[in-house]
Amino acid sequence: MTEKQWNKHGGNILISDDVVATIAGLAALETPGIAAMSGGLSDDWVKMLSGKNVQKGVSVKVGEVEAAIDLRVIVVYGMKIHEVCHQLQVNIRDAVQNMTGLSVVEINVNVEEVSFKDEELKEIQRISK
Repeated sequence: MTEKQWNKHGGNILISDDVVATIAGLAALETPGIAAMSGGLSDDWVKMLSGKNVQKGVSVKVGEVEAAIDLRVIVVYGMKIHEVCHQLQVNIRDAVQNMTGLSVVEINVNVEEVSFKDEELKEIQRISK
């Protein structure tokens, strides 16, 4: 487990990767146009083998004063993906920096799927037949 260590006022403050991943995941789900996080097969295997609770779709590396975040997301169909992802990066950077004091040096976003409403999915399936 990587942690932030801070000895500014005569003591240490430790912030784990899991805390930063939780903050990032919640900020992501509050971003308009993000339908969900994509857990991927690797998270399912980690949960099954280790029994640990892995934050779905979020991978974090925390150093002493900075953090790097990788996200796997599902975007709502019809949204401008580049705009949604840019706002996602802004929201996560703000949330993590404000809550932890860490400098977020990079936020990598991997859009793995688009999400359809049931009616849109039925129409796409009808057209493709």
